[in-house]
Amino acid sequence: MGILEVKGVGKRFGGLQALGDVNLSVQENTVHAIIGPNGAGKSTLLNCLIGKLIPDTGSVMFDGQSVLGRKPHEINQMGISRVFQTPEIFGDLTVFENVMIPCFAKRDGAFRLHAFESVPKEKDLVQQAEEMLTEMNMIDKRHMHAAALSRGDKRRLEMAMCLVQQPKLLLLDEPTAGMARADTNNTIDLLKEIKEKRDITMAIIEHDMHVVFSLAERITVLAQGTPLVEDTPDNIKGHPKVQEAYLGQAH
Repeated sequence: MGILEVKGVGKRFGGLQALGDVNLSVQENTVHAIIGPNGAGKSTLLNCLIGKLIPDTGSVMFDGQSVLGRKPHEINQMGISRVFQTPEIFGDLTVFENVMIPCFAKRDGAFRLHAFESVPKEKDLVQQAEEMLTEMNMIDKRHMHAAALSRGDKRRLEMAMCLVQQPKLLLLDEPTAGMARADTNNTIDLLKEIKEKRDITMAIIEHDMHVVFSLAERITVLAQGTPLVEDTPDNIKGHPKVQEAYLGQAH
């Protein structure tokens, strides 16, 4: 039994079958990649996992509890955090203020955009935020406005905002999208460091096979809304069905 269990999940949009009978088991403390060509159903599946969509059929269980019918913030409180294709940060706030917001949300169970206004009274949360920024090598940028950060540092900040909540599962939706190769490699190294330091499970949707094969311990390939094959990276690389359905190449 995995920490994330998807069983028989199906989702239609009118006459389009976006997902059909998807079964997926993500084991605790592993990195599991979900790949497939455009239109394979990857984003639809991810949105079912975080409460943005409710599947028409099937179940989604996380750590023994159903996520179906729960709102995104409730799923977040269960221990699931998500990194988006475009970093979700508050550009008009400082780096420190961005990290303080999820600190309050984790403690109080509520999202408060201006929670940092009471920072002088919240020494424990300030310490959590500073320790996270130190771990992410961003403490020297704590007073910068987030909008002024590079693409790579915006991604690093978003991960800090997720990790400060101490999630059990981190969902990453194309975390290197739009990055130059140097930033992509830095992100790969960062994710490896996070995995080494924390008891955390990661599920990654990614088109860049360099990223997938650098990180994943298990890979599920989707094609036309259904799982085509699930296996180790070494076996996936030469699988004839994968080569036929998915044209990505490791490089």
